[in-house]
Amino acid sequence: MNGQNRTNIKPGLEVAIVLKADQRTGKLTNGIVKDILTKSSFHPHGIKVRLTDGQVGRVKEIRPT
Repeated sequence: MNGQNRTNIKPGLEVAIVLKADQRTGKLTNGIVKDILTKSSFHPHGIKVRLTDGQVGRVKEIRPT
């Protein structure tokens, strides 16, 4: 599942995000969602979230549980 729809993302989910510094390479960083930062219901590049470790990026994949 991709991370473009806000309704698919909830705190506590395991996701793969792209950090701002990694946007050119597309390197994914795994983590657990702490906060959802994007207010709109859809974003074409992925919903922006803060992970439990404090990193901020856009969700590219929602990991299966």
